[in-house]
Amino acid sequence: MLRKAVAVAAALGLAGTLAACGSSNDADSSANGLKKVTFMLSWAPDTNHIGVYVAKNKGYFKDAGLDVDIVAVAQAGAEQAVNNGAADFALSNMTNTADYSVKGAKIKQVMQVQQKPSAIWCALASNTEIKSPKDLDGKTFATFGSNESDAVVRRMIQFDGGKGEFDKVTAGTNTFQTLSSGKADFGGFYATWEGVQADMYGPKLNCFTEPDYGVPGNADSIGIITSDKTIKNDPELVKKFVQASQKGYEYAYSNPDDAAKILVKEAPDANLKEDFVKKSMHVIVDGQYWGDPAKIKSGEFVLGTNDFVETQKYFDFLAEAHTYTDSKGNTVDVTPQAKDVATNEFLGE
Repeated sequence: MLRKAVAVAAALGLAGTLAACGSSNDADSSANGLKKVTFMLSWAPDTNHIGVYVAKNKGYFKDAGLDVDIVAVAQAGAEQAVNNGAADFALSNMTNTADYSVKGAKIKQVMQVQQKPSAIWCALASNTEIKSPKDLDGKTFATFGSNESDAVVRRMIQFDGGKGEFDKVTAGTNTFQTLSSGKADFGGFYATWEGVQADMYGPKLNCFTEPDYGVPGNADSIGIITSDKTIKNDPELVKKFVQASQKGYEYAYSNPDDAAKILVKEAPDANLKEDFVKKSMHVIVDGQYWGDPAKIKSGEFVLGTNDFVETQKYFDFLAEAHTYTDSKGNTVDVTPQAKDVATNEFLGE
């Protein structure tokens, strides 16, 4: 939950300046006749973004008449960039989309890649005092300050028989280092990325997953967002971008090793190791994080479908924990509705 927490923290820190203006999305056509489109990363390039890189590399965007520029995440966050028109599309998740919407943003998720949680809550394996979540009572959490992560950790501890009481310290840019330095006892990671990193390079971790300890629904509904204004003014653009991206993710899911090579090639500044990216992709495929491959192949499930049921369960949990705040940072008693912050209307079959 490292990256999601960063995004939520950015939302809280910039809440006073959030403008519900929507994306301008008046992209000019380039000299080759393709429409220029900006896609913003949600953090550093990784396998959550891989379908967009594949779609660009394989020419799926070009075939759709689009010239897509993949850009680094803005300081204000990808959601803010899409909301104010600095980016046409971005990687985010439905939880962040709902959180920003409560604050006044006009954005929607138009494609959900990840269909089940991948967040893991971990202590260093060398910390033998921590064997299960209840042992996190009284320990120090390396956090990025979000109410959401506090609620999740508290629920897991209490579900395991603990009180749900813990200290907090602001995590550095690398949660591994925060734990290794002794400043904190546990923190949040993703099984599909940092979990792979720990397995391959260390430090070894002892981790707990949310569904096993009472956290309902899918907290990690990672996908692609755009603004309500873009949907209203240029639905054909949204359809083209979503379906080309969808094709990119489908290729990556079926060809994980080749997709890994593409990501390494297309994002050279990230200095990614090919073996590491391949392992991440195989964890995603083997864990069926993007859906059951057999059902995708048969047409029973369409990769990219927004899941309103599991995300709503998570929204309800967060509302019960009073985690939502308005644009001024004040707690508000609302329960966002998944059906209002996402749509499947632009997906291909």
